[in-house]
Amino acid sequence: MSDPKAGAILQRDKTTYAIKPRTPLGVIDPDTLERIARVVREYDIPAVKITSAQRLMLLGIREEDLGPIKEALGPVGELCKNYVQACPGTDWCSFGMTDAMGMGARLDSMIFGRNFPAKVKIGVSGCNFNCGESRYRDVGLIGTPRGWTVLVGGNGGKRPRLADVLAKGLSDDEAEKLVGAFLDLYAAEASVRHRTSLYVQKCGIEAIREKLGAPATE
Repeated sequence: MSDPKAGAILQRDKTTYAIKPRTPLGVIDPDTLERIARVVREYDIPAVKITSAQRLMLLGIREEDLGPIKEALGPVGELCKNYVQACPGTDWCSFGMTDAMGMGARLDSMIFGRNFPAKVKIGVSGCNFNCGESRYRDVGLIGTPRGWTVLVGGNGGKRPRLADVLAKGLSDDEAEKLVGAFLDLYAAEASVRHRTSLYVQKCGIEAIREKLGAPATE
């Protein structure tokens, strides 16, 4: 059996842990909600927090309960170091210009379970309101009337950085392909523990664009 503490976060009290069930794009179906609720009740988990990244965090878990809880959650309890958040897009929002949920699902499949030099956060926004926090993510996509704008190298941590524009006016397939190419390049060239913000700052967006053969932004 794998280490039950793998992926769990030690809490301030240095005794209990938190885990983040897998909720791609912040979407939860009724069965998943009921499964999580059963686990919270059965193991007397003191708090469930909705994070800024559209995920649930189960807080205050006893170490001896980590293994049973992960087993009870099943696939929902899988570690998701990398994640994609997305706004409602054209599925639900009157402002949506592109299918943010559909694109988010494609990118989630691309990065789930993959190892990178550091964690990768992707934000997908269906319009320029930036509800997917695309401008502050390692990779960001923003929908426009002319297609997707792809941004890279953003960070919302203690050293905030706005992402650089990699390309504009892309179709769904073009955007997905470019994101995949950028992540391959990042995985091959970046130093361990360096987020994309450091990688992009070090290399320069023009050099990255040239390596990827990305179209001009203007």
